[in-house]
Amino acid sequence: MSLVPTFVTPPGFLGLTRRDGEIAVVGVPLDLGTTNRAGARDGPAAIRRASRMLVDGAHPVTGVDPAALPLCDAGDLAIALGDLPGSLVAIERQAAAFPHLVALGGEHGITLPLLRALARRLSGPLALVHFDAHLDTWPESFGQRFSHGQPFFHAIEEGLVDPRRMIQVGIRSPVDAETLGWTRGRGVTILSAIEVHEAGPAAVAARIAEVVGGAPAYLTFDIDCLDPAFAPGTGTPEIGGLASWQAQAILRRIGGLDWRGMDVVEVAPAYDVAEITGLAAATLAWEYICRRPR
Repeated sequence: MSLVPTFVTPPGFLGLTRRDGEIAVVGVPLDLGTTNRAGARDGPAAIRRASRMLVDGAHPVTGVDPAALPLCDAGDLAIALGDLPGSLVAIERQAAAFPHLVALGGEHGITLPLLRALARRLSGPLALVHFDAHLDTWPESFGQRFSHGQPFFHAIEEGLVDPRRMIQVGIRSPVDAETLGWTRGRGVTILSAIEVHEAGPAAVAARIAEVVGGAPAYLTFDIDCLDPAFAPGTGTPEIGGLASWQAQAILRRIGGLDWRGMDVVEVAPAYDVAEITGLAAATLAWEYICRRPR
């Protein structure tokens, strides 16, 4: 008798068993640079586990079925145990092997080496769409040049992103005037969480498209962009954030941009409730994967 397995979905993202593909999902289990609550190293496993809820077919709006895409789960990137600078170098080196990455963090510091690898591949800077509660453009945190609070300071300074084509969405944390002024002075567009709530998803998506234009773009989504009611499992929660439906509605409206990669970061499952943060992160990655073709 032949039975169809229904109890267990394979452990890869969306149950993927392929290890090679044009679009690669990778985990980056790094949290050496967190400044509040650690635990994002367990994020990739939690996101993969929650993604089992999304394996039943095609996207209900775009009609894209991930199973029909050249998509694989390539496993986790290796890090240098206890060595944050060494880990960033290792992540960049491994990321360079993949033409299109969907990275599951891990802390937000992983975005810097991912951008380094991608900017080198493209031989030029990227547009950046950054969902977050925090600017992440501080020049240092507690005396350290590299942490999850610096990736976009370095990305701008190194020419990895074009700050005039960079937009930050959902910002609402405390920030010193110097850092805020530096960020705006470089030409970065900042939409606070309140502005997102007041404008609505359609207007926010239109503003993102206006800033990015036709440039090759990277999407980075810190899960603390969402309100803690929707994503409690994170290290630096801030009240007043986006609802999960708002994030989905925005992403669905910007699927036609020239995307070259994305990450979703800062899921810390030790603080989660009923896996809702892991599910939110998995769904955001799924939304990106299932966007309408250009």
